Amino acid sequence: MIVQAIATNVITGFLGVGKTSLITRLLANKPSGERWAVLVNEFGEVGIDAGLLDAGGEGIEIREVAGGCICCAAGVPTQVAINQLIAKARPDRLLIEPTGLGHPLEIIKLLSAPHYHNVLSLRSTLCLIDARKVSDERYRGNDNFMQQLQAADLILASKTDLYCRDELLQLQAYLDELGLAGTEIMGHSREAPLDQALLEALDRPRVLEVSPAVTPGQARAGVAPGSGVAGMVARGIFAERPQAAGPELDERGMARKLNAAEGYFSCGWLFEPAHEFDFDALLAWIESLKSAHLLRLKAVMITRDGIAGFNLVDDELSLAELDDTLDSRLEIIASKRLDWQQLESGLLACRLRP
Repeated sequence: MIVQAIATNVITGFLGVGKTSLITRLLANKPSGERWAVLVNEFGEVGIDAGLLDAGGEGIEIREVAGGCICCAAGVPTQVAINQLIAKARPDRLLIEPTGLGHPLEIIKLLSAPHYHNVLSLRSTLCLIDARKVSDERYRGNDNFMQQLQAADLILASKTDLYCRDELLQLQAYLDELGLAGTEIMGHSREAPLDQALLEALDRPRVLEVSPAVTPGQARAGVAPGSGVAGMVARGIFAERPQAAGPELDERGMARKLNAAEGYFSCGWLFEPAHEFDFDALLAWIESLKSAHLLRLKAVMITRDGIAGFNLVDDELSLAELDDTLDSRLEIIASKRLDWQQLESGLLACRLRP
């Protein structure tokens, strides 16, 4: 029996650049006969991005690893999640979205490990960048920001419908400074259909090598019996393990989880489904949080008007109506430690029940 190696793409980019939105659009363009799997690794502790992805389509499996450590994106939880995804979904393609605050080479090294050689076929690594951020020293001087670009086979200028000509020129000049003049760049508008060239680029073999001992750029057409997915399942490497339990809820039916690393801070809240929120009050509260220190707010909330998704980045708030959720979750990522107790009081004031 010949087992096809799984086409694998890493999709990187800084916080709020549009990685989850791109993956949603890629899933909508999935060939009907293929099975795709998505692994999302978040910096925050309660995990929200998977809830913002649409897994309703046939042949789509989504898995999330919350609490993504900037230096440990390739840690044991991520490895376990990859193994379980492969065993459960048996996908034709695996899309991996590391935390926007992470070092992408760590996850690429993990995917290039010997035990994945006959299982994963590493394809193009994509890095999304918002050209409007290039002039901001908080971004252009950030090591993670630069490493994400340097690890990319393809740089995707996202939200091009919001750019002016000077911002595009600044982007090209910045990439030249980093020695990336030869890296292919594509534009990506929020409104236009996905470019066919981008869909084709997903299948290109990864070009950049992680280390002299690893050549992930070689595409693998097929492998012999005893290796690949079938062999690893037979050897028990992909044995199912219980999924890690979520945050323990207190007597109010809620939990608060904190994370901090390398100058970034997050606080996330989780509420059991009995908690119902007032949509208008929640919207007004989130609007009031627009701040220079707030890097991102994201949420999936049960409201009287239905299930709502919120995404606040750079003082721009987008809303989405969702079909289903098991609970309500809200996460804030900031560049300084905020008064989490005060924020919690404001959030609780938006509840209708209990």
